[in-house]
Amino acid sequence: MDTKYKISHWLGSRSPVQLIAIFYLVAVTVSCILLSLPLAHKDGTTVTFMEVLFTSVSAVSVTGLSVVTIVDTFSNIGLFILAFVFQFGGLGVMTLGTFIWILVGKKIGLRERRLIMTDQNQTSFQGMVRLMRGILKLILIIELIGFLILGTYFLRYFPTWQEAYFQGFFASISATTNAGFDITGQSLIPFQDDYFVQFIHITLIILGSIGFPVLIEVKDYLTSSPEERKFMRFSLFTKLTTLTYFSLIIFGFLILILLEWNHFFAGKSWHEVIFYSLFQSTTTRSGGLSTMDVSLLTEQSQLFISSLMFIGASPSSVGGGIRTTTFALVIIFIMTFARGKNNVTVFRREVHEEDLFKAVVVTLMALIICFVSVVFISIVEEFSLISIIFEVSSAFGTTGLSMGITSGLSPFSQIVLMILMFIGRIGILTFLFTFNTRKKSGQYHYPKERIIIG
Repeated sequence: MDTKYKISHWLGSRSPVQLIAIFYLVAVTVSCILLSLPLAHKDGTTVTFMEVLFTSVSAVSVTGLSVVTIVDTFSNIGLFILAFVFQFGGLGVMTLGTFIWILVGKKIGLRERRLIMTDQNQTSFQGMVRLMRGILKLILIIELIGFLILGTYFLRYFPTWQEAYFQGFFASISATTNAGFDITGQSLIPFQDDYFVQFIHITLIILGSIGFPVLIEVKDYLTSSPEERKFMRFSLFTKLTTLTYFSLIIFGFLILILLEWNHFFAGKSWHEVIFYSLFQSTTTRSGGLSTMDVSLLTEQSQLFISSLMFIGASPSSVGGGIRTTTFALVIIFIMTFARGKNNVTVFRREVHEEDLFKAVVVTLMALIICFVSVVFISIVEEFSLISIIFEVSSAFGTTGLSMGITSGLSPFSQIVLMILMFIGRIGILTFLFTFNTRKKSGQYHYPKERIIIG
């Protein structure tokens, strides 16, 4: 009883951001235990602790980087466990936690709402439980539809209906949560000529990474009556997120065509070029699946893809990176400053200074963390610098695209990637605030003095 009290007291003294980080660490630990079970492995397969740990971190952070071949290592039970883990990681600990609390009849109090708000990057307590219910219901419906469509369609590819629907089940969850894991052994390369499979995956990736609040708002708009729609207004978050998200996809699509026109795309038909570029641009948001071997692309394309993975998905989604709104605010802030203006406005709304400050801090910290990671890994590894940058960006953006060097990295480099995946999943701000001791600052100010800049 004394031990239980001490644990409860210790947890009670933690801040919401610290608790979120702890919950994700617990999720990694439980996942590691489950994936270490003998029944989770295929007969005759030997898996080291480091391999299981790396897979667990990758699954909880819904990244998709792996040091083992998933389909050759894990049994069907292991694959079900893996699917559950990245389902858990994609939705977030508080989404499933809220669902469990509701099932057992627990009242969602102020502390629980603070945890939900932190986990989902929200700025208000209002509507937290409703948001969690909406997210869970919407994502499960999307996954179910994806499972039925892909499972039925895969009947033409696989000999039995059991295998076809199992492939559809795993693929639907992996794409919607942007987990990046596959059980084909070659990602989506076997379907590089099947545009229907690619289209369904593109749709699922977008629905998972565009942001849960966006999906909720769009769903409310579509299900409302014509009279209600007249008074409905999309939030600034939805407008900015949607514009940035699809602008990045279009921009990535066009740049990849330009960079690879005389290289990877040389001799390919127009529709092959379109789908290769579109899928690759979409999957860099956080999807991790691929219809091509990215190591065959030029270094310019690999560096460009790395930058897209660094940006990542939208806030309050299944993805990582600095997030789309962060990138948008930094760009808008730079343009506003260059014009000599002080107030940053978007869609006729003025942006809070605190949000701008957070955007700049997140971007700078992410650049520093990724830069240091690249330096550390390049010291101990003999791989090319571009492949290391690519792997680091993929880990931080929880994307999962790889140039094939992950399994060849030393334990030290794999630990660095695991830290990056963990930070990418919980977010830079949550990571920084875990070190907050919550000591109140003194009620005084030092004299101000100007510093020469630039």
